[in-house]
Amino acid sequence: MLFLPLMTADTKEMSFFGHLEELRKRLFRMAAAVILVAVVLFFYTEWIIDTVYIAMSKPNFITYRAFCKIGKLLDLQDTLCANEIKLQFQSIKMTGQFSTNIYFSFVGGIVLSFPYLFLQVWGFVKPGLKKNETSATKGIVLWASLLFLCGIFFGYFIIAPLTVQFFGNYTMSQDIMNIPTIGDYIGIITATTFWTGLLFELPVVIYILTKIGIVGPEFLRTYRKHAIVVVLILSAVITPPDFFSQIIVSIPILILYEISIFVSARTEKARIKSKA
Repeated sequence: MLFLPLMTADTKEMSFFGHLEELRKRLFRMAAAVILVAVVLFFYTEWIIDTVYIAMSKPNFITYRAFCKIGKLLDLQDTLCANEIKLQFQSIKMTGQFSTNIYFSFVGGIVLSFPYLFLQVWGFVKPGLKKNETSATKGIVLWASLLFLCGIFFGYFIIAPLTVQFFGNYTMSQDIMNIPTIGDYIGIITATTFWTGLLFELPVVIYILTKIGIVGPEFLRTYRKHAIVVVLILSAVITPPDFFSQIIVSIPILILYEISIFVSARTEKARIKSKA
């Protein structure tokens, strides 16, 4: 699809090298956007580390307080309240803190500039689509951006805190202290949040795959049971091994799968109608 005739402003078709030049320009813009945001994040390192990362290791983090209130409303007493998370951080390499700083700044640059990045990718692909396909994909940049940001919020405020709380308090012996490197701690939170954001792009991915005829609603319905098993396994992998956490993570993913079936059905119907 990427090398379908790409039309310029004067409606002339681009050559193969024209495609490459257009791709080069868009990749440069994407890289510039990520680097620009990353530089800004780098200069606000201390505030970000204290507010975004270290705060999650404290019992008064917003997620822990919310779960505690929910537990009390359900008459579960302090069952859902977070205890003290016994974590201390260290950096055991001379370049450890600097490399960690570069890492979270770069990933943060991708996250915060995602709408612009997707816009550039879509801007390269869109001219190769037919007129009816272009009209059918209006708003895709907005929806992709909203889903990604919803995934980021869900990963940061739900999955990451549950992970930090579980592994922060897990010990094989009372004589062993949890003193992870700051890179390890930040890496877990960043990776969990980022990949959850990408996971929430499932409806958009299914839309595109349905559009090009790779999958359809019947395929998704047929393998719904298999998908449920995969979701449960995935939830068990990315969350602490307790039933409550796995259910919290599984529900939105299953909802996204059902939304994907609905999106695929509408897309398939429109695709068949356009061929008639």
